[in-house]
Amino acid sequence: MIKLLIVDDSALMRRHLTQLFESEGDFTIRHARNGNEAVQMNRDFQPDVVTLDINMPEMDGISALSLIMAERPVPVIMLSSLTQKGALATFEALNLGAIDFVAKPGGTISMSLDDVAADLIGKVRSATKAKLRSGSQTKQAAIPPTSAPRARAARPAPAVQGKATGVKDKVILIGVSTGGPRTLEDILPALPSDLAAPIVIAQHMPASFTKSLASRLDRACQMSVEEVDKATPLSPGTIYIGRGNADITIAIRNSQLYALSKPEDKEYLWHPSVELLGKSAMRHCDPKKVMAILLTGMGHDGSRAFAELHHKGSQTIAESSETAIVFGMPAELIERRGAGKVLPAHAIANEIIRFASN
Repeated sequence: MIKLLIVDDSALMRRHLTQLFESEGDFTIRHARNGNEAVQMNRDFQPDVVTLDINMPEMDGISALSLIMAERPVPVIMLSSLTQKGALATFEALNLGAIDFVAKPGGTISMSLDDVAADLIGKVRSATKAKLRSGSQTKQAAIPPTSAPRARAARPAPAVQGKATGVKDKVILIGVSTGGPRTLEDILPALPSDLAAPIVIAQHMPASFTKSLASRLDRACQMSVEEVDKATPLSPGTIYIGRGNADITIAIRNSQLYALSKPEDKEYLWHPSVELLGKSAMRHCDPKKVMAILLTGMGHDGSRAFAELHHKGSQTIAESSETAIVFGMPAELIERRGAGKVLPAHAIANEIIRFASN
């Protein structure tokens, strides 16, 4: 049996979540109504997983999470509202050690959890096998709290800076899911502003969160970071993050590479789809000019396409179990013999720089 602690100040929400997990048949469930009770129940009940609301009286979810991770670390799935404020609080929670989050489709008090039931159950089950990391283990750059982009180090820009990338130029693909924001913060801030290739990222995440993620990373990175919500020419020195609740692909327009934002393809389970991103690169790029990196995440999204890219001559990297919060997607790439290298997150930036420079 999986011991699950549900933390929410809404009795309706606690009841709805309890019914959802009781129907699974293998959960032992306890409840907490606020952060204070959550901290105490984490000591007494010793759950395997916690679902934790952010907005609660007496002690909010962020404060409770920091105490939980300090006293008795446990996998935590945050329940967040689909707002900019909810997104910012969620990223703070992920930075404190939460494994993942599920956005409540109807806001703070939602009876629409049936819409995300499968996702929530899957993430809770996956969390029982996830690797815990405390905030002190993350080798990330400090992220300023303001919304203004951070001043970037003065570096000589390459000759192609500001120009769209041609079809024969290099491009770097990154696919990531559970634990992604924190892992991206381990890698991307170490890259120079004049990296001679664009980076295109498919991160499984709702639309209301990817814009906040791009803004957060833009403050942390020397490279520019932007969300792709329309046809966008790819330029060196820029990181492109696919908009949530959509798919991101690569295409050619006037002999230049573009990133496109497209409606979700229902043939695929996860979005933005890493598999679709990889397939589009296969169609429009010289595989030898592509680096494809598969990071932490549950499931197998991207493993088939990235393995095929590897067999066609692309350089591929799977994040190792040493640092992957959930060793699902990278493990699938390794299983398919599609990983040219298997590396911990903190070693990947140097490989990106080496690839872009050669």
